[in-house]
Amino acid sequence: MVSEPLADRGVAHRWRRQELFLLSCAAFIVGCGLVVVDLSTVNHVQAVSIRLLLAFIAAAVLIHVAIRRRARFADPFIAPAALLLAGIGLVEIHRLDIAEQVQAITSGQPVPVARAPLQSLWAVVGAALFIATLLVVRDYRRLQRFPWLITLCGLALLLSPLVPGIGHTIRGATLWVRIGGLSIQPAEAAKVLLPIGFSAYLTRHGRALALLRSTVAGLPVPRLRDFAPLLVMWVASLGVLIFQRDLGTSLLFFGLFVVLLYASTAQRSWPLIGLALFLVGSLIGWVLFAHVQLRVLLWLNPFRGDGTSQVALGLYGIADGGLFGTGLGQGYPSLVPFAESDYIFSSISEELGLVGFLACLLLYAVLAQRGLRAAQQSRDTFGSLLGISFATVVALQTFVVIGGVTRLIPLTGLTTPFMSYGGSSLVANLIIMGMLIRLSDSVRAPRAAFKQAVFSTGPVPVTSPNDATEAISIVGGDS
Repeated sequence: MVSEPLADRGVAHRWRRQELFLLSCAAFIVGCGLVVVDLSTVNHVQAVSIRLLLAFIAAAVLIHVAIRRRARFADPFIAPAALLLAGIGLVEIHRLDIAEQVQAITSGQPVPVARAPLQSLWAVVGAALFIATLLVVRDYRRLQRFPWLITLCGLALLLSPLVPGIGHTIRGATLWVRIGGLSIQPAEAAKVLLPIGFSAYLTRHGRALALLRSTVAGLPVPRLRDFAPLLVMWVASLGVLIFQRDLGTSLLFFGLFVVLLYASTAQRSWPLIGLALFLVGSLIGWVLFAHVQLRVLLWLNPFRGDGTSQVALGLYGIADGGLFGTGLGQGYPSLVPFAESDYIFSSISEELGLVGFLACLLLYAVLAQRGLRAAQQSRDTFGSLLGISFATVVALQTFVVIGGVTRLIPLTGLTTPFMSYGGSSLVANLIIMGMLIRLSDSVRAPRAAFKQAVFSTGPVPVTSPNDATEAISIVGGDS
């Protein structure tokens, strides 16, 4: 059932006070984490930790002020949950920096450049783009006018690393574009554009795709021509897997499109067809590509050989953490390859234990739930699909990453949202949060339900005769 919008401005002020309190708690937790890491490793609080905390507070203040001025009816839990995850990731990256610097000094090697200050800089940049999102996207419904343009831009960004001269291959995956001295992952920007494009397309064509007139073995199936969108996404996902060797991104976007197909049509046939295509694609990847075979073999037997594979070392770290962890600065997370990116959840589990692991997982659950709640409250089809799509992006990434780290599924190489080291990922996820903030503000603002009904591609929802009269009067007033 769709909740009624809240018209009382006092309620909006209370939401913003709640948000400010939660952001203050997040800053306190991050500050305590930085102090504990320093005291546990170098016995004093470093100046870099103070700078990291100030950068985090600056990002939080910028985001809160922007929400208070431009989206005062927005959900008060989205920004604190996202920033706390980013802060926990910043603390763990700082801890890994110290471990690598100590190891370099001990072995007489050059001291590596610290990554945490750069991550904090990207957090401020992400906060600025979060604000830009709220300023530019004042009415999210305008985005549904350009489904093909937005989708094509997203696909172009996704495939841009294949362009000769700018594409860059690292560890066998062609995911980066290098312009000058700056390397970015365009697939992260595609995580913002493709959900919008998919939602806009299915808003227009969802009803046609829901018409299943024929059956196969008692299961309703779509018409042959209606298979085209799903097949296009399947082929595009295979292209990402074949040419860029990016298993995680391929899985993410294909899974997102299947979820939105089901959400827009309510037909169980689409997820079953998507699962069948996924199994076929997985078989093709297994047969053709050695890196897919290696990941599956390490998933089935991570302790093969000398037992020092990335998967095995990550499992050792999780087991060593136990229930409450070894404590920040007291573990050995740097022994795991790429602990600051692919395996940051293993690092957190070792030093914060199962309790810290579940706390981070609950924060992701909060983000996904608040996104789905905004989708539920929306009275236009595009808003509902937009909320579902961004919530799915966060939830699916988290499931794939944690599933790979805990050996539930093969490792795919996706970054952990907000927490992993990398500017492209952090900035893109903060923009996604900006879109969710804009959506939640629109659906919770006074009279939002009736205003959105005018723009809906479907019929105006009516729950009572009074609702019908007021909706008609609004349509007449706007025309």
